[in-house]
Amino acid sequence: MHWLEAHWYRLSPLHLALWPLSLIFGALAAIRRRLYEKQYFTSTKLRVPVIVVGNINVGGTGKTPCVIWLAGKLLDRGYKPGIITRGYAGSSRVPQRAAIDGDPAAIGDEALLLARRCACPVWAGRSRVAAAQALLAANPDCDIIISDDGLQHYALDRDIELVVLDGERGYGNGMLLPAGPLREPVSRLHDVDALIINGGTLFPPAILPSAVPAFDMRLEGETFYHLRDGGRNANSTDFTNQSVHVMAAIGNPQRFFNRLHDLGISFTPHAFPDHHAYTAADCAFDTGVTVIMTEKDAVKCERLAAEDANWWALRVNAVIDPALGELILHKIGSESP
Repeated sequence: MHWLEAHWYRLSPLHLALWPLSLIFGALAAIRRRLYEKQYFTSTKLRVPVIVVGNINVGGTGKTPCVIWLAGKLLDRGYKPGIITRGYAGSSRVPQRAAIDGDPAAIGDEALLLARRCACPVWAGRSRVAAAQALLAANPDCDIIISDDGLQHYALDRDIELVVLDGERGYGNGMLLPAGPLREPVSRLHDVDALIINGGTLFPPAILPSAVPAFDMRLEGETFYHLRDGGRNANSTDFTNQSVHVMAAIGNPQRFFNRLHDLGISFTPHAFPDHHAYTAADCAFDTGVTVIMTEKDAVKCERLAAEDANWWALRVNAVIDPALGELILHKIGSESP
């Protein structure tokens, strides 16, 4: 899939070759959604409101930082949220709680990162319905569920749909899978509650649904933490005159590379497919070399780091228009639980 993804964001004759398959994919996706709308397929309604933070693109757009931001906002307003995620690339077939010392190979990298960054329960499972039900059974005081991804997981009924768009890569070539990166057509955006534009300038108001509110988002962070000693921090100037290698296995590695360039760090980049399962061979750098990575990479690589490894991760936070928080609170019914 990684080789194919490279064609989605540039002109390629492969688009035309795969276009007939995209038509079939789009027809099947439309029929499936219609069957849920007509209740031929059942959507499970939970006892608490559900907020889905998803996208229409394959790959990362910034959903997980957005979920972390949203969980913090709800906690600040007195809610007791729980988070569910598919646990992509994890081996577990049944829902399980994501513990801060959990195994990313079992629950997935995003689930482990969410567990460490959010002061609320996180459950991972291939079925979001089953994961949500297990979370609520284990945490009866939970009063709202946030689903990290799952816009197309119609088996779970939802009260609010938020879509995160990558402002740097946009819709790619604008085509559905497999000719392009879209899981659903752009027209799907007309039905969601809000759009969140993660950086960039590819989404001026003129090309967004006029009836759907859009909010700006950016990722900020200048502090690095050591993989083997989380209490040890550094800033960009600490890497001056060092031999630095940077690893990124996220949906848009270039965004991370650009961020480090903006911080004045010179490095050799190493991009991997999203959710890549790192091996020791991937990290076979010379002794004394400095290695920098994303937080999502760090939860997988910390077990590969030697005691004396000079490996660091950049902690980032989503900064989103506060008006989005007010919109969500209004839609779930009140400003306090």
